Amino acid sequence: MYAIVEIGGQQFKVVKNQKLFVNLLEQAEGAELEMNKVLLLADGEQIKVGTPLVDGAKVKAKVMGHVKADKVLVFKKKRRKGYQKMNGHRQPMTQIQIEEIVA
Repeated sequence: MYAIVEIGGQQFKVVKNQKLFVNLLEQAEGAELEMNKVLLLADGEQIKVGTPLVDGAKVKAKVMGHVKADKVLVFKKKRRKGYQKMNGHRQPMTQIQIEEIVA
């Protein structure tokens, strides 16, 4: 069984006991989440597609922790002008574990 849910404006395909990184959420570490924005629900050959959401479907998850993603380097250069600029960025992320998919 899997579901496609919207978390923080992004869509994720999730299955039970899966760990994934999403954009930073405000919940504390160890808190329980309940996501109601389920766009698709599949169980074997049965597929329910929402219009836009599947009625009564929920995904329950647990916040594992808050971390930073890998560094992304931003390098700017203008040739023959002597201009170079290097900048780095680490996006704050939240690691969650999917506990249950409720149809």
